Amino acid sequence: MKNMPLHWQIMLGMLLGTLFGLIVNFSGFEVPWLLAGSDFIGDLFIRCLRFVAVPIVLFSLIVGAGGLGDVQKLGRIGIKTFLLYLCTTAISISIGLLLANFLSPGMGLTEDQQASLIAKSAQTVATKIEAAQAPSLSQTLLNIVPINPFSALAEGKMLQVVFFALSIGMGLNLLDEEKRAPVISVFDALNDVFIQLVHIFMYTAPLAVAALIFKVFATLGLGVVSVLLKYCFVVLLGLAMMIFGVYLFLVQWRTSLTIKDFYQGIAPAQLLAFSSASSSATMPVTLQCVQENLQVKEEVSSFVIPLGATVNMDGTALYQGVAAIFIAQIYSVDLSISDQFTIVLTATLASIGTAGVPGVGMIMLVIVLQSVGMTPEMMTGGLAIIFGVDRLLDMSRTVCNVTGDCAVAAVIGHEKT
Repeated sequence: MKNMPLHWQIMLGMLLGTLFGLIVNFSGFEVPWLLAGSDFIGDLFIRCLRFVAVPIVLFSLIVGAGGLGDVQKLGRIGIKTFLLYLCTTAISISIGLLLANFLSPGMGLTEDQQASLIAKSAQTVATKIEAAQAPSLSQTLLNIVPINPFSALAEGKMLQVVFFALSIGMGLNLLDEEKRAPVISVFDALNDVFIQLVHIFMYTAPLAVAALIFKVFATLGLGVVSVLLKYCFVVLLGLAMMIFGVYLFLVQWRTSLTIKDFYQGIAPAQLLAFSSASSSATMPVTLQCVQENLQVKEEVSSFVIPLGATVNMDGTALYQGVAAIFIAQIYSVDLSISDQFTIVLTATLASIGTAGVPGVGMIMLVIVLQSVGMTPEMMTGGLAIIFGVDRLLDMSRTVCNVTGDCAVAAVIGHEKT
């Protein structure tokens, strides 16, 4: 194991977790102590990664922004990054809508199957619908600026942390070199401390991934997956087109990285994203992969990756496009071209400022469905039908989100000259 690359160790842990989870699922035995144990190990690992995420973003971004010496350069990086994220998100939703319209995953589900799926999850889904609230663009922009920066740090509000760090970095650029250098040196040392902690935590990644995957497959109703197989296929096909099509084209077109270098370099982040279903929890590992394996400068990666973990939700946006068409087809609702354009616009805006945590895609989907006039009954029934496979698809779309973050970071920081 010591001589095995980290991504292969994580892959092995994932396979073992899946295998034992399926054995428990098929056997029907209730093993609460085993589920509780895997839950504890997985949650402890995720907590450790969340523990280092905010300090790494804060310190590395201060160092990167403060050491630029050119505030305009930071502005150019920011504009280019934001535009790339918006473009890839719009492309991903469009792919989802095209696939769903062409393959029609909502056709063929019998009334008995619909009733059975709705009965299992209607109450849980109703609670999520009540919690969903469409953010206004003005409020989203206001939320970027923290009222209390220390409160933003404590609560892990990543966009506000990024704003706080950039503000300090820009302030440092206005100081004389004599005053700026020692401050940057301290933050640089603190950043290195937390990077070393990430290295330590990653030694336990294979075991933690096995625990996280075990619980998913031990509790996932495979009967639900078989009923919704066509829907799952359309979502996964769209995600694969983004991961191995759009991002690959972007990296090959705008950087000198080879296909092998790119995918091998980000493999640990992808595998951890799949097992945790959280781009925010994966962020310390994503930063490590981008900086060490893709050779993206810290001043670029420390801005692009945290911003992507909050703003870039390509996989989630694609899933929302497919799910919206799927639910519309179930209830024989004809969505016009203007309705589908509304889905693209709403899902893109809803992704900005949304936390990169498990299950957030379901709440974002409610906002999307509301934008095209779905009734509460349709939303409750439709979301209840797909709720059973949401966790599995959540894991898959998080891989797409993280891959998109890495691709954009590679383009910004490793662009061909």
